Amino acid sequence: MTDGAGITGHTGAGTGGTPPPRRRRRLLRWIGLGLVLLVLLGAAAGWWIYRRLDGNIKEDTSAAAELRRYDRERPVHVVDGAQNVLLLGSDSRSGEENSGYGQDGGTQRSDTAILLHLPADRRSATAVSIPRDLMTTVPSCVKPDGTRTVEQLAQFNWAFEWGGAGCTVRTVEKLTGIRVDHHIVVDFGGFKKVVDAVGGVEVCLKEPVDDTDAKLKLPAGRQTLQGEQALGFVRARHGLGDGSDTERMDRQQEFLGSLVKKVQSNGVLLNPAKLYPLLDAATSSVTTDPGLASLRGLYELVRGLRDIPTDRINFLTVPRRPYAADPNRDELAEPYAERLFRQLRMDEPVTVVPSAPVDQREQAAGTGTGEGSGAPTAGTGTTASASPVPTFTGTTAGTATCR
Repeated sequence: MTDGAGITGHTGAGTGGTPPPRRRRRLLRWIGLGLVLLVLLGAAAGWWIYRRLDGNIKEDTSAAAELRRYDRERPVHVVDGAQNVLLLGSDSRSGEENSGYGQDGGTQRSDTAILLHLPADRRSATAVSIPRDLMTTVPSCVKPDGTRTVEQLAQFNWAFEWGGAGCTVRTVEKLTGIRVDHHIVVDFGGFKKVVDAVGGVEVCLKEPVDDTDAKLKLPAGRQTLQGEQALGFVRARHGLGDGSDTERMDRQQEFLGSLVKKVQSNGVLLNPAKLYPLLDAATSSVTTDPGLASLRGLYELVRGLRDIPTDRINFLTVPRRPYAADPNRDELAEPYAERLFRQLRMDEPVTVVPSAPVDQREQAAGTGTGEGSGAPTAGTGTTASASPVPTFTGTTAGTATCR
């Protein structure tokens, strides 16, 4: 076919036809090159993110050296696959983010100590709070100035001030007979970062709070606490309830339960856009033993918690009672504390129930340890002639904060 000028017509790229083979090959090469560049950029970005997060974590080399020095004295690991992780909250005032809470005296104590047990099957988890005022044997430990303390009976939280995480791990192992596999230390600034990274955590207050020491002023009712408020909530004593350390541990357990629910309900662990800010906050906020001082180590730990139902994540306080020599201190309530420690050592299930009135609990368990002691009660469905499976007063992450 020819046009009016007698020129033969053809179908070109400009008319929507197929490009010539040479142009088509060139186009495919550019597309391929673009895809390769995208893959390389993605890999480079992923590597940069991994290196950044991995480099955030601070390794506790001094604690590792202390534990190696006394390895022969430490409890043996009984059940393969089970893990015990000691979580410590440091009240250190060092650093820009912590200096606003008081003068840095060069020492620190652990106001929060929680022994987290992860069973081998990862179908549940148990977090046991250890009171700061619990009287226990603190072994001889290396102090920051290089001198050594002598083994002595003292308040539990003195171990952290005298010898840091290494001394605290050894004290917990001496107290419980449980091998501590890992430890994590979080300071004030780190705690706030994690709470802000998940968008705040919901709590429920039965009455208004005004605690100047904890820098906390809140109305009653359901509310979502951001970093600074959340820190005040878990630290407060004098402006909430009876001002006891018992109530503070209960609030800490309640808060951690709400935090777990928030992370699981928002799909944070499966959503990269939400996961990165949380990982960045968490990794830059913790000091860990060498086994956890990497992104892979922390991820393996978190992965073990990801699929556990919230109603199977237990929180309780070690069974204790007022110390005989000083009612302002605590001591273990036996044989109930040892019963709990044995269940954790042997990786046996631990069941918690809400605290019952004192007279009911004492009638059921035959104890006189008092409200909030964490003492076991008779297991559900047991009879007086049967050997009951002990349950302990506590709560779960699935318990509603507002009832």
